[in-house]
Amino acid sequence: MFRFVLSFFGGIFTTITLGVGMVALTIGAVFWMYGRDLPSHESLAQYTPPTISRIYSGQGRLIDEFAKERRLFTPAETIPDLVKQAFISAEDKNFYTHEGYDLRGIGAAAVDAVKSRGRDVRGASTITQQVMKNFLLSGDRRAERKIKEIILASRLEETLSKEKILELYLNEIFLGQNSYGVAAASQTYFNKTLSELAPHEAAFLASLPKAPSDYHPVRRKERLLSRRNFVLQEMMENGYISEEVYEYEVALPLRSVQNGDFESFKAELPPRDYFTDEIRRQLSEDFGEGEFFTGGLTVRATIDNEMQPVAANALRRQLEQYDRGQGIWRGTRFEIPAEQLETEEKWRAALADLRVPRDIDLENQWYPAVVLEVGSSDARIGIEGVEDDEDGHWIPAKDVQWARKRLDDGKLGPKAKVAGDLLDVGEVVLVRRMTADNDGSFIRWTLRQVPEVQGGFVAMDVDTGRVIAMQGGFSYQASVFNRATQAKRQPGSSFKPFVYASALDSGYSPATIVVDAPIEINTPQGVWRPQNASHKFYGPTPLRTGIEQSRNLMTIRLAQEVGMDVVGSYAERFGVYDDLSPVLANALGSQETTLYQMVSAYAMFANGGERVQPTLVDRVQDRYGRTVYQHDERKCYDCEQISLAPGTAPKVISNRERVMDPVTAYQLTSMMRGVVERGTARKAINLPIPIAGKTGTTNDEKDAWFVGFSSNIAAGCYIGYDTPRPMGRGAGGGALCAPVFQRFMSEAIQKYGGGDFSVPEQCRFIKIDRFSGARLSDGATGGNVVSECFRDGEEPLFGISFDGGFAMGADLPLVEELGGSSSSRQVTTSTGKKATVGPKASFGTLSSGGLY
Repeated sequence: MFRFVLSFFGGIFTTITLGVGMVALTIGAVFWMYGRDLPSHESLAQYTPPTISRIYSGQGRLIDEFAKERRLFTPAETIPDLVKQAFISAEDKNFYTHEGYDLRGIGAAAVDAVKSRGRDVRGASTITQQVMKNFLLSGDRRAERKIKEIILASRLEETLSKEKILELYLNEIFLGQNSYGVAAASQTYFNKTLSELAPHEAAFLASLPKAPSDYHPVRRKERLLSRRNFVLQEMMENGYISEEVYEYEVALPLRSVQNGDFESFKAELPPRDYFTDEIRRQLSEDFGEGEFFTGGLTVRATIDNEMQPVAANALRRQLEQYDRGQGIWRGTRFEIPAEQLETEEKWRAALADLRVPRDIDLENQWYPAVVLEVGSSDARIGIEGVEDDEDGHWIPAKDVQWARKRLDDGKLGPKAKVAGDLLDVGEVVLVRRMTADNDGSFIRWTLRQVPEVQGGFVAMDVDTGRVIAMQGGFSYQASVFNRATQAKRQPGSSFKPFVYASALDSGYSPATIVVDAPIEINTPQGVWRPQNASHKFYGPTPLRTGIEQSRNLMTIRLAQEVGMDVVGSYAERFGVYDDLSPVLANALGSQETTLYQMVSAYAMFANGGERVQPTLVDRVQDRYGRTVYQHDERKCYDCEQISLAPGTAPKVISNRERVMDPVTAYQLTSMMRGVVERGTARKAINLPIPIAGKTGTTNDEKDAWFVGFSSNIAAGCYIGYDTPRPMGRGAGGGALCAPVFQRFMSEAIQKYGGGDFSVPEQCRFIKIDRFSGARLSDGATGGNVVSECFRDGEEPLFGISFDGGFAMGADLPLVEELGGSSSSRQVTTSTGKKATVGPKASFGTLSSGGLY
């Protein structure tokens, strides 16, 4: 009997032993099989997660951020213990004791799942396992992946410290609302830093990793509240918070940005605009799109926070003024169906879903609105973000009487008399408050619309190329196309200074006489007969007058004399073109370029002829704070000194390339001052410091330009339809773009100042008659007298006329003066004798010239 019992139990023991051995062998075989060819976990030691690239203004203000995954990387030592404890309590209470996998945790998770029927339980995976799943493995639910996860987790525990593993986890996890990692999530949900979080807020975040969409703070608020309270309880049971703290925190309501309890961090950011989007475009090319969106770059932009709104306002005012002058109502072309107008909640929700521009602040903020009712004369509107008052908001009849509506057949209807002539119920419009100029008091709501005509504006420092303001259109949200950098348009007469620059460097002077007479040129397309804007000609005329009055015929003859290959080399040297086609029409600006390139080139005139590399960025730093790009490469050895002698300023050594002789630069600047003081921009520009510039208008007024500069700021404006078409008679550079420059520079001068243009030492000044080019005495005075700079050591020649090799009619007057009466007058010559010039020409209305 004893032997039988012994044999029986021995058999059982043997069976169990063999079974355990077989299970162990099987498990070992499985782990050996799946442990082969696994991804290397050692790479995580050097892991750098994708993080946000941020752009700061020149004044250090955060103005934009770009990211594929919105993540703010935070080292483990800077993550508060409270946050770590909340996630450990929610996800892996034995984190600090297990070796990568937690058999007790798996068992506890199973028990909790049964008790709660699948609600509010810890996951069976440890934090280490989740790191492996997120970084190295797929997210499928197969047993094979789980085995690999456990193997890698145990290996990782041998390689990295617990704190490093926790750092990877807390910076990598997705927590909803496009937020990755706890730092970004804290900002997204509470607009707080991690150190500012209370226990219930840390528990809120720790509730999200399981499935952020299932714990949405608005749609699944009760479920999230229950999960948050569960995490708080776990924190108490784990000894991380006291029972008193738990009782207090668990009684607090669920609060978040999404529920309107906190202001969003986005409210502190200005709307994305053309400036930061252009930085994105340029740095994506320089560093690669992947590095820009994931590299955590810190970008210090050149933008001036104060001047950028001034630039935007100046351009917008001009575009809207032109658009309202056309008197055509287009609206937004959006409508809200009648069934969605039944309640305020419905129409507000429908309005919020529409992609209409919300970034326009012209005189006052513009708001999207919907027409709710059209009365006999007025129309009632509902306005986004503005509460209805007792009487509602109305558009009165007098506010629509500037416009006509385009009919279904494409024709324009009669001018509106009442609101119903323009507006229909359900139509989405833009409105702003009309306020009194004296005290800002509210007058009424007024209709606005995004102009169809568009434009661009750029302003930069002439010495450094730092762009301080840039506006690429009326509204970035209405159109992201940047007309300042992306639109290639014909510059028209604003290109003429490069023709004159090539001539001045070729031995001509501002007093050189060039014939202003008709020209015929045979081209493959037929005979080309260019004309002046006035459709008149004026005979032999000094270069100065030619550029001041934007004479096309003189410019073509001058280009022919100098050679279009020389003109092209100048345009390419200044960066206006990469390759200028050597045809005479291009002397009048017929080849396309960008406003950005034109302003950069004019900046070189202003600084005396030194190379300027335009930039939107001062410095770029990587995620570790190392400078990877710096624009200003000038040397300042004195800046390294602890102290300098009293009255001694640090000496900055410039290594910029010289692209133009300083005398030529000054001569050209002086001539372009004449454009502003006496020429085609005289009616629009009136500033307290010296300003030089040039207008530009192309055929049929399709493109209007003005580019100008002071001693320290160069700025330019372009206006035209995106698909070129005539803007109407009188819509030239002097009428449309020069006022934009005037508005901007009026403010810029107050901040940046300005003064006389620097005169090169090689200049020798001689007074001449600006109409005839004749030399005058040093004591000569009068409106006709101008003191011209000539190169020292060169004896200027007077009285020689150049015609470019084209024939000149025998009946042309030799001298014609612009403006005034037709009577002749006397001037004093350089010999002291009297000479008669005149009579004055009647030349009609001046414009900026162009392609004729």
